[in-house]
Amino acid sequence: MGRTGVKAAPMKNMTEGTPAKLIMGFAVPMLLGMLFQQFYSMVDSVIVGKCLGVDALAAVGSTGAINFMVNGFVIGLCSGFAIPVAQRFGAGDYKDMRRFAANAGWLSIIFAVVMTAVISGFTRDILVLMHTPQNILQGAYNYIFFIFLGIPATFLYNLLAGIIRSLGDSRTPVVFLIISSILNVILDFFFIVFVGCGAEGAAYATVISQAVSGLLCLVYMRRKFVILRMEPDELPLNKIHVKILCAMGIPMGLQYSITAIGSVVIQTAINGLGSTAVASVAAAQKVSMLFCCPFDALGGTMATYAGQNIGARKLERVTRGVHAANAIGIIYSLGAFAVTFFFGEQIPRLFVDAAEAEVIHQAYQYMLANALFFIALVFVNVYRFTIQGLGFSGFAVFAGVFEMVARAFMGFAMVPVFGYPAVCLASPLAWIFADIFLIPAFGHCMKKLYKQFGEEERLEVLRAKVSH
Repeated sequence: MGRTGVKAAPMKNMTEGTPAKLIMGFAVPMLLGMLFQQFYSMVDSVIVGKCLGVDALAAVGSTGAINFMVNGFVIGLCSGFAIPVAQRFGAGDYKDMRRFAANAGWLSIIFAVVMTAVISGFTRDILVLMHTPQNILQGAYNYIFFIFLGIPATFLYNLLAGIIRSLGDSRTPVVFLIISSILNVILDFFFIVFVGCGAEGAAYATVISQAVSGLLCLVYMRRKFVILRMEPDELPLNKIHVKILCAMGIPMGLQYSITAIGSVVIQTAINGLGSTAVASVAAAQKVSMLFCCPFDALGGTMATYAGQNIGARKLERVTRGVHAANAIGIIYSLGAFAVTFFFGEQIPRLFVDAAEAEVIHQAYQYMLANALFFIALVFVNVYRFTIQGLGFSGFAVFAGVFEMVARAFMGFAMVPVFGYPAVCLASPLAWIFADIFLIPAFGHCMKKLYKQFGEEERLEVLRAKVSH
């Protein structure tokens, strides 16, 4: 019970116990949340494709790259903001932890206002520059413009969910995502089927649902997280905390955005292949993203796991955790490939009528090519997020550059020559390029930390001898 008599929320200390068990226990609730998030994203596409047709599906799908570039930056930024909170929690310094949480809130408000104003004003220009086919341009604009107006809602949920997870509670955000997922499905039918809003109705449903999940996180934190109840001196902006938060968050956000630049190049190349190709990739990406949720859950888990253990100065547990997470991811990858191989051609029928044979076949090609390289994606997520949890967020930018270069190469050089097959191989090549950087980078970070901690321990011994 807290000072006010309110029962505190459950928190998990990941610095003690078997790494594999802790990682699985933390990742599974996160995975459920991500699956529900992808589920309502898929429902958007299913309802749009079935009720409004292939062009409407293509319109929504054509915005995927810029949506990822902008909202990916928000997600990465908020994930970075949560890392110092996890580190101070692991170190047991709760007062400084609350200062980081408060400063993260102020920074999120500033970023949300600026990004919403700037990006909303340039949305149509970006779509035109991407050579969005004329027959889907207006539908694409109507959809993504409202998604960008909802940037504050994206900040609200991702920051608060990140802080909750940084304290070891990965279950509560899942509950709120389930609630918002159900609400999203209801609102999809309401806006698209009953009101007749068109493709933009899916955007209305998404933004409203995310705002609800964010507000639920806020109410829950205020009532249950006694450890986060702040004193007046912990609330103001602080230069030192802002600097650390930006050093963690901005590189993680840029990593997503830089990666997305390559996706924008690929999307532009896909747009040049026509609306059938756009619809095929849109359907395939929705399914592939569902299959990729376990990799994202492993990554998010490793950021918290590494953050808490580095705060507790337990480096050997970080290495053991990486090995455990890789093993879990590889086993899942093999199963996901088998499901895609045997059943992948049936899944795209959820999004379009069975008569759209070309869309279904091309979607299957895309999904299978991605599934072949899922093991490479395991390493991308495990090593990238572990490195970020250790406090080396700048490396995330370099990994994003490697992915961007790979996708840009495929978009500029390969798609014009080989067409759709090159589109299917763009993401696998990006994952391989990122791994070439990330795996050695992890070894470098660990060596640096072992050296740093060793020097600090020697200094402490010397101080103790002097004092005696």
